[in-house]
Amino acid sequence: MPGKQDIRHDEGKNSQENVVIYMEDLTSRDDERAAEEARKKAQEEEKQRQMELEKAKEQAREEERKQEQERRKAKGGNGAKVALGIILLIIILAAAALLTLNVTVTTVAPGLAMPFTTSYGVSFPEGQTITVGNTHINVLSYQNELISDIDGDRQKLVVGEDRIISERRAVITTLGIINLMDTNFQINLKYKGERDGRAYFDMAVHTSKQVPDILLRQLLPNEIDARPI
Repeated sequence: MPGKQDIRHDEGKNSQENVVIYMEDLTSRDDERAAEEARKKAQEEEKQRQMELEKAKEQAREEERKQEQERRKAKGGNGAKVALGIILLIIILAAAALLTLNVTVTTVAPGLAMPFTTSYGVSFPEGQTITVGNTHINVLSYQNELISDIDGDRQKLVVGEDRIISERRAVITTLGIINLMDTNFQINLKYKGERDGRAYFDMAVHTSKQVPDILLRQLLPNEIDARPI
């Protein structure tokens, strides 16, 4: 049988082994906790990195959107400048064309067909010589009659009677070289009466070619109030 000394020796040995095991267990637990903390820290760092990466991507997308908006704005601004330039050029050309309009009216032998007619309601100031083309017209009312003087040829008119201005040729040019209108024309005037110092007529302009109203009106001076009918 083992003696007391042996028993004490064994107990001491077991106690040391238990301490070693306990210490190893503590070390293992510390290692696990450290590993867990390291894993959590790594997860947090990865999460933070992903958040920063997403934030950077969003900032990059936002910057790209801003740049695209700026490119579109610049493109739109350039387009607007081009359109404005074209509009200004058209206005300048139109103004130049109007300022350089030239109307030439000459007498011609009658007989050319005139299938086109434009009608106006017009009024002439009485006692004032008006020039239509190269025709000089002066009208003066007296009681129920109108004395019409066309190039020195006087006629009396009553309401409803006609006065014909013989056939002429009209040529309208602009910018000195561009021919806008070249047509023969004849004017019929039907006397409608007098009011407030003006003589009123229905005027029919017969032309050998179809002429836009804006050009046809170039034959009428500002003193004549003319409205299409």
